[in-house]
Amino acid sequence: MSLKSIIRDLWIIRDEMRKKKPKPGGAERKQMRRRRTKAYIAPEQPFSFPSTEQQSQWADMPAELLHDIIQRVEEAEISWPARRDVVACASVCRSWREITKEIVKTPEQCGLLTFPISLKQPGPRDSLIQCFIQRERETSTYRLFLGLSPALSGDKSKLLLTARKIRRATSTEFVISLAADDFSRASSTYVGKLRSNFLGSKFTIYDSQPPHGSPIQTNQKSHKKMNSKHAISRIPAGSYNVATVSYELNILRTRGPRRMQCIMQSIPISAVQEGGVAPTPTDLKDCLNQQTSLSPVSQGKKLLDNLSCGSPRLELEHDDMSDPLILKNKAPRWHEQLQCWCLNFRGRVTVASVKNFQLVAAAEPSQNVSAAEQEKVILQFGKIGKDIFTMDYRYPLSTFQAFAICLSCFDTKPACE
Repeated sequence: MSLKSIIRDLWIIRDEMRKKKPKPGGAERKQMRRRRTKAYIAPEQPFSFPSTEQQSQWADMPAELLHDIIQRVEEAEISWPARRDVVACASVCRSWREITKEIVKTPEQCGLLTFPISLKQPGPRDSLIQCFIQRERETSTYRLFLGLSPALSGDKSKLLLTARKIRRATSTEFVISLAADDFSRASSTYVGKLRSNFLGSKFTIYDSQPPHGSPIQTNQKSHKKMNSKHAISRIPAGSYNVATVSYELNILRTRGPRRMQCIMQSIPISAVQEGGVAPTPTDLKDCLNQQTSLSPVSQGKKLLDNLSCGSPRLELEHDDMSDPLILKNKAPRWHEQLQCWCLNFRGRVTVASVKNFQLVAAAEPSQNVSAAEQEKVILQFGKIGKDIFTMDYRYPLSTFQAFAICLSCFDTKPACE
C-alpha cells in the first residue's frame, strides 16, 4: 500500500469520527472554556452552593468540631500543592467557608498565600515571599510562580499570576490575570494592568478594584454622546490608579544602571513607620459587574444618564491619606575586579542584567521612618537564566503590586538605558 493511500484512509477515518461525535451545545462549550481558563488559585468568587437539603449533612456539623478539623488541616498543609486542601474546605458550603476564612490568616501574619485575595494583601514583615517569573518570548506572556526556581521547586511550584504584553501605537500594556490564558478585562480572573507612556519611562499600575479603605471620586469629562445600545458595553472594567513607576532618562548614557522610583498611591508612608498598618483588602470585588450590571433597569438608566453628560472616570481621593510610600532602587556599587555594578542579592540572582534591581523605602527625616526600615529590601528582582527571573517581596507590597513593578522592566526603554 502506498503512502498516499494510507494518508487518504486516515483522513477518511478522521472525518467519520467527527461526524459520529456530537458537537457540544452552547452551555457545554462555555463550561469547557471555563475549565481551560480556570485559575490555579481558586477564584475568590461567590460559590454556587447546593441547596439546604443537599448540604445539610455537612453544614449541620458542630461548629467547635468543624473549627478544630479545619484548623488542623490549615496547620498541617503549609506549602503547595498540599495547601489546596485548605481551599477545598472553603468550597464545601457556606458554614465551612466562613470558618475557613476565620482560621486562614493574611500573608502579613502567616507568610502563606492561600486564596486569590492573598495576592492583593501585603506580604510578611520579617521574611520574603520568594517567587520566580518565566518569560515566553513567542507569546509575550509572563508567568509568576510561587517557589525558589523551576529547578528547585519542580512540580511544587504554583502559578500565581499571568501577564500578557500588548503593544499599542503610543504605549505598551501588560494585562494581568489569575488564569493562565484568559486576558479579557470582562473576565472575573482579570486583576489589573500596567500601562507605559510613549518613551517607556513611566508606567502606571491599575487595579481592578479600589484599594481597601479609599473613597472613590468620579470625574466627569465632556464627550460626544454614544448610542444607548452600545453605551453600557463600552464601559471599561474597574481601573484604579494605585501606583506609578518612573525611570530616569539617560539619553546621553553617561550614568550607570537604571534609576527607578515607585510612588505607591494606595500605600501611605505611615505603613513603614513604627506601628503602621498597610491597607489590607478582605474580598475580591467584581467591579465589572458593579459598573455594568444590566439586571436592575434603574441602574442601566443611571449609567446612560451619566454617559450622556460625560464619561465616568474612576480615581482615588488621597486628601485624607498621608503622603504615599515612595520606593527607590538601591544604588549598586562598582566592583573593580569584576568591572561591573554589584548588589547583594544573597544568592537569589546569578546573571548580570540591566533589569536587576532592589527597592527600598525613600523617606524624609520629618516622616519618622527608622534607618533600619529604610535599608530593608522590600522588593528584589533579578535574572537567573534564559527567560527566568526571581522576584522576592515583603510588606507592605502585595504579590500583584510587586509583579506589576517587575513587569515594567520587560518593556523597551531606549531613553533610560
